[in-house]
Amino acid sequence: MSKLLELSAIGARETMLAQAMNSHNLANASTPGFRKDLAVYAGTRSTDGLKSGVDLSPGTVQSTGNKLDIAIDDSTAGSEGYLVIEAPDGSEAYSRRGDLRLDASGFLVNGSGQFVLGAAGRIAIQPYSEIEIGGDGTISIQRLGALPNALQRIDRLRLVSLDDDQTMVKGEDGLLRVQGGDEAIPNPQIRVVSGSLETSNVNPIDSLVQMIDLARKFETQVKLMQASEENQQSLDQILRFS
Repeated sequence: MSKLLELSAIGARETMLAQAMNSHNLANASTPGFRKDLAVYAGTRSTDGLKSGVDLSPGTVQSTGNKLDIAIDDSTAGSEGYLVIEAPDGSEAYSRRGDLRLDASGFLVNGSGQFVLGAAGRIAIQPYSEIEIGGDGTISIQRLGALPNALQRIDRLRLVSLDDDQTMVKGEDGLLRVQGGDEAIPNPQIRVVSGSLETSNVNPIDSLVQMIDLARKFETQVKLMQASEENQQSLDQILRFS
């Protein structure tokens, strides 16, 4: 295989992977609290691969009026805050997604159906007529049939942030984790805003422009592969007649 053909094939492969990441970002442009994936091509050797990262820049906060919707306000915390989520394997993971609801069993989950954890683990909420989520993450309800304004504290959302030497990475399940397997640190300075949601940090226009750019790059790589094959065929013919 010629060097040009090898480099073009690598470039085409990595461009396809970058396009897949970009398409995934675009598909989640309306997912609350979503953090977009970043794709960085690391080199030109066949052993080099596409390096992925996560953009932790915040989205915008929009009012919804739904008392189960929350947006994390970490303006006074010194670092970005996260909700603690139970990952599919039972481990601890993190998210900014705040479109909360109750599942069929009465557990608090986010819009993806993932369990949101409190001080004692999963948060179970009994039938209620009123519910409030305080600024510190405290969940209180007025049980069905209870006296008006008789709010009962149920649990408190676990709100955490990163230490200075910790880095957040995203897993294949879309949840965030601390690199190296460490756990994030509880941070009482993190607040939540009830009745609001943080939007995704994906800019759909930028993603569409990037999609066009990547498509053109892929087309260029394919043309280089074709040119390399044609050059190799020409060279083979010359060698046969020499």
